[in-house]
Amino acid sequence: MPINSFSQFLVEEEKAAYFTFGRMNPPTIGHGKLLDKLASSSGRNPYRVFLSQSNDKKNPIPYNSKIKYVRKMFPKHARQVMMNKKAKTPFAALSALYDEGFNSVVMVAGSDRVNEYSKRLNMYNGKKGRHGFYNFKDGIKVVSAGQRDPDAEGAEGASGTKQRKPATDNDFSKSAQGLPNAMSNNDAKKLFNDVRRGLGLKETKEFKNMVQFDSVSPEREAYVEGQLFSEGDEVIIKDTNEVGTITICGTNYVIVEANGIKTRQWLNAVEKVYDYATDASVRDIKKKFAPKEAQDPDIKDRKGSQPAAYHKGLKKSTKAKRDAQFKRQAKMPDNDPKSYKPAPGDAGAKTKPSKHTKKFKQMFGDD
Repeated sequence: MPINSFSQFLVEEEKAAYFTFGRMNPPTIGHGKLLDKLASSSGRNPYRVFLSQSNDKKNPIPYNSKIKYVRKMFPKHARQVMMNKKAKTPFAALSALYDEGFNSVVMVAGSDRVNEYSKRLNMYNGKKGRHGFYNFKDGIKVVSAGQRDPDAEGAEGASGTKQRKPATDNDFSKSAQGLPNAMSNNDAKKLFNDVRRGLGLKETKEFKNMVQFDSVSPEREAYVEGQLFSEGDEVIIKDTNEVGTITICGTNYVIVEANGIKTRQWLNAVEKVYDYATDASVRDIKKKFAPKEAQDPDIKDRKGSQPAAYHKGLKKSTKAKRDAQFKRQAKMPDNDPKSYKPAPGDAGAKTKPSKHTKKFKQMFGDD
């Protein structure tokens, strides 16, 4: 049929929308992946995020609060998270999209829900009901997000279910692992308590690392006991030398905010900023966890540490003399020139300047 006017062209033009519908109670990083897939699938077409409105033990967060949390956790999708109290089901969400003027629609869902949604949603296409009315010319297309529904029950999906369990167990550290970096520490604690409240449990006022680890390493044991890091500690990220602040202490990691960006770091990837001269407890812990240097096989039985690097390429007799001189010089006062006398084996040796020497020269010159 020929199009006789521009207004008729607008009517005939395809207006496609992509959408998803989920419980997200509570929202987790798994839901973030779903929203990212929705956005990438839509291309230049608009997309919408609709949330269920049930509020019970399986859905502990009320609808209004959940909307706020989802928008805060996934800010790049915030404008697409719909506050529509009439859209309580996927059918009602389709009616809302149809009323908005869309004549073509694609739903993005977990891979395990595609067939079910496709069958049920198309069953009501063109039929009035309690949900309202929608009539999309090509029916409702349902595509996979490439993963299981993050709201599914069971061990594989269930990011929402998994997130409710730490709240039940009063395990904030475990709960924090399921949240994106966009979530502040204060908001994470508020969400944790909102879930507990919705489950009929008391609020938590003291947020501690409550997870019990196997005795794997002294470092992890010290961390669990609160001897290594605490929220608010300043640390250095070893890979980048950035100084940041710990905002969350996880089970075996910390969330560090540096230059406005939050990153997840393993315990051995950061180092606390402190004064060696005054912080004896931290100094002792660092000493305890310091990796053991390889010992020289010829004189490893002599008293004290005998690093192989200090004696490399020397005869056994020279190594022994060298060790003896080091021990003598260690007892001399700093202002005694003899305390700086070269040790046996130093003459003609080629040594590399340490990183501290390099840094000093970079800042103040060779003099």
